[in-house]
Amino acid sequence: MIKQYIQQAWAQLRQHPVIGGVTVVGTALSIFLIMVVVMQQQVQVLPFAPESNRDRFLHVQWMSLGHTDWGQDGSSNGPMSDRTARFCFKELTTPEAVTIFQVMCVATPLSMPGQAAIAADMRQTDDVFWRVFDFAFIDGKPYDQASFDAGLPVAVLTERMARKLFGTTACSGQEFLLNHAPYRVQGVVKDVSPLAKTAYAEVWIPYTSTDAVSDTWSDDIMGMFSATILAHHRSDFPAIREECERRRQEYDKQIGELGYHLISRNRPYDQEKNALVQGANIEPDVEAARRSRFIVFLILLIVPAVNISSMTQSRLRQRISEIGLRRSFGCTRTEVLWQILAENLVVTLLAGVLGLILSVLFAYFGNDLIFTSGWGIRQAPTVSVSMLLHPSTFAWALFFCFVLNLLSSGLPAWRASRMGIVNALLGGRK
Repeated sequence: MIKQYIQQAWAQLRQHPVIGGVTVVGTALSIFLIMVVVMQQQVQVLPFAPESNRDRFLHVQWMSLGHTDWGQDGSSNGPMSDRTARFCFKELTTPEAVTIFQVMCVATPLSMPGQAAIAADMRQTDDVFWRVFDFAFIDGKPYDQASFDAGLPVAVLTERMARKLFGTTACSGQEFLLNHAPYRVQGVVKDVSPLAKTAYAEVWIPYTSTDAVSDTWSDDIMGMFSATILAHHRSDFPAIREECERRRQEYDKQIGELGYHLISRNRPYDQEKNALVQGANIEPDVEAARRSRFIVFLILLIVPAVNISSMTQSRLRQRISEIGLRRSFGCTRTEVLWQILAENLVVTLLAGVLGLILSVLFAYFGNDLIFTSGWGIRQAPTVSVSMLLHPSTFAWALFFCFVLNLLSSGLPAWRASRMGIVNALLGGRK
């Protein structure tokens, strides 16, 4: 039966090449536009190395601080101090691990003695950072707790940065100048896409090797750090949030003596919610963002569906006699309806595959047109096919093909199936 539907759909395309071509192009364009929007969302939410555990992440990118002298609506918003991050999150017992790191990358000069400096995106982290994120080391290893506690001047480089400095990736143990201070290469990792906004950098160093801890304000409550929590399972999120709230209340007792209190804004956020953060003083509305995407998808489906529906109706007018003949030999209205829908689904799937391929090519080669790097990142966004194609990508493409087929051919198929046998045999002239 499926083979018959495919043959019939192919025959219709050959008999009406202009109408069939316009139908395929219109459908492919619709799927192309929809899948570009889907990929923009997936790159922010779905896992890829070194953020392969995104489904288990909880983020505290920013913190909000209130004070009795600032009024009910007054607040200071931004990253946390090391002290605040450690007290509120580092001592959590429910999650698997918690890492504290510099909230954003900072362009920093790297050089070899006697050579011109090159700029690199640098991020300062703790040692747990390498457990939470799964970097692929091609030389050496990450700095450990002993190095972090001692504040040793060690660094991890990307392979691109290692080649710029040393001409090779086999450079662990060698020294270079970071912001004119000597550092030793601890390890080299594969290049990281700037779209992995939490883990990305070109060079990572222990934040204990600099004076980052002392870069604070509001009585050492606010600073330059964020935290990412790695849960054992996503089902642990409610328990982790409850423990975070208890720690916040305990911290408020300490800073309350100075008139301060933390404003949680329902932090920490999961990956989807954290991707929507626009400012530290505004809690993202996940449901509103989902509704907006739904409206975009609906518009991108309905507009081409209206045009494709008229072309489907035109093709069916030329098949009225055929439908009447089948009905006279006992074919039911339901069978006629499903045959027309199935034949059009074949065409829709063919166009959907074309649209998906075009969307992947466009996202891959035109990545800087549809993706943006994070705040403070110099490098343009880069993508790989593995970042763009997930099982859910194919599932969404198939779903939109089904919906578009139903919208574009449902009404014409229903009208054709409801036509009387005599009227159909007369070509619909009665």
